[in-house]
Amino acid sequence: MPSAVDLARSILPAGAGRRSRQRAAPWIVLAALLVSLVALVPLAFIIWIAVQTGWETVSALVFRPRVGELLVNTVLLVLIAVPITIVLSVALAWLTERSDLPGARVWAWLCVAPLAIPAFVHSYAWITMVPGLHGLGAGVLVSVIAYFPFLYLPVSAALRRLDPALEDAAAALGLGPGRVFARVVLPQLRLAICGGSLLVGLHLLAEYGLYVFIRFDTFTTAIVDQFQSTFNGPAANMLAGVLVSCCLVLLGLEVLLRGEERYARVGSGAARHQQRSRLGHATLPCLLLLAATALLSLGVPFVTIGRWLAAGGSGVWRLDEIGLALGQTLFLAAAGALLATVAAMPMAWISIRAPGPLQRLLEGCNYIVGSLPGVVIALALVTITVRVALPLYQTLFTILVAYALMFLPRALVSLRASIAQAPVELERAASSLGRPPLKALWSTTIRLSAPGAAAGMALVALGIMNELTATQMLAPNGTRTLAMAFWSYSGEIDYASAAPYALIMVAMSMPLTWLLYVQSKRMAGR
Repeated sequence: MPSAVDLARSILPAGAGRRSRQRAAPWIVLAALLVSLVALVPLAFIIWIAVQTGWETVSALVFRPRVGELLVNTVLLVLIAVPITIVLSVALAWLTERSDLPGARVWAWLCVAPLAIPAFVHSYAWITMVPGLHGLGAGVLVSVIAYFPFLYLPVSAALRRLDPALEDAAAALGLGPGRVFARVVLPQLRLAICGGSLLVGLHLLAEYGLYVFIRFDTFTTAIVDQFQSTFNGPAANMLAGVLVSCCLVLLGLEVLLRGEERYARVGSGAARHQQRSRLGHATLPCLLLLAATALLSLGVPFVTIGRWLAAGGSGVWRLDEIGLALGQTLFLAAAGALLATVAAMPMAWISIRAPGPLQRLLEGCNYIVGSLPGVVIALALVTITVRVALPLYQTLFTILVAYALMFLPRALVSLRASIAQAPVELERAASSLGRPPLKALWSTTIRLSAPGAAAGMALVALGIMNELTATQMLAPNGTRTLAMAFWSYSGEIDYASAAPYALIMVAMSMPLTWLLYVQSKRMAGR
């Protein structure tokens, strides 16, 4: 999953002070190199398939009306949904962080809470409440409601960290509140807006369940349909190639728009918080905006789930099925999170302890795989196992490798932050006392970075719990996770039986969402 690199970067500490560069042990470099090469397998596979297929076949599969329709749908979705999300998120962040809005802390949490609801559960709630909700308009509506917290969280965190002295200086020069915001505050939010917008855009490209419910075709839905209906390898892989190209275009646009301006300051800035703006007569309209957002993003899903649970009664609580799905979900989440964290450890250590050109190259490979949709990674692994290693097709090993690749950046970001806070002198002291390098690393850095590793594992586990497409394509026969069970019942229009699984997924995601909210507050000293 493109799932949460920019978000994690905005709320996790990156360490302080100068880094002490040291020489990396060969086995650590080799391990990091191996993981980075494996991370590039899905992207290399798409290129290899295109070469093997031949230009004539590739052009016939890519340059056809169906691909044009999917491209138009995808471009319109991104061009409409992302700007609306930016405007909504910036407005909500300013109201909760910079205005005298009544109950600002409660409203801030309500703006973050929708992160706990999977996107396909949002779509399930809306389509059962408004059965005629279909097409591009429906896609934009549900996408904005489901994904605006990914932009709200970094923007609100950036607002809390801004130096109020800059705004005071602009106001002293005669600029009004609107011009101060446009000329002083907004430019300083560029990094947060660009990073959050990239995250939202990548989620739009990768999402499957949300758009299937509302019958809006995108590249991801077409790839999964192609795979499930005809198992047409070349056609599905060429669609995946176009989807990867769209992801790379988004990455390039984010780099271009981000620019190279300096946003850091020397010193801690003004030793006070920014005075909150008075809303006056605008208080009621602003409260209505926040109430409407909370109602659409939280009220609709919870009311819908509650309604279907009441309609189904006790009969929908099939405890044997739910227990089996819960157990398999927890096992896959724990095993996948552990594998991703172990795989990220060598790269995280090198990036902090021995930075350099090779480190930047290898680390970039790890982040590239995080920008690829899960369906692309799953399709690559399916084709590789079928053609080269058939015994590994639909095995536990393959699905865990897919999870590790999809969520590797989440583990890497958390580990980097925790390793940066572990003094390198302790590691050196352990080595000077005669301990072998691996034991010295284990007894110092790894033990001190355990809290960060646990946070990274929790982020990865959350992603795995709500993952759908890769699990459907790669999971061994008989596997039935919470997401798969929810999808199976909702696909049969048995919305009442799907409701318990939706409720459990939301309940399991809420604690981590609260952790992200608290961590973002702590990082801003609030």
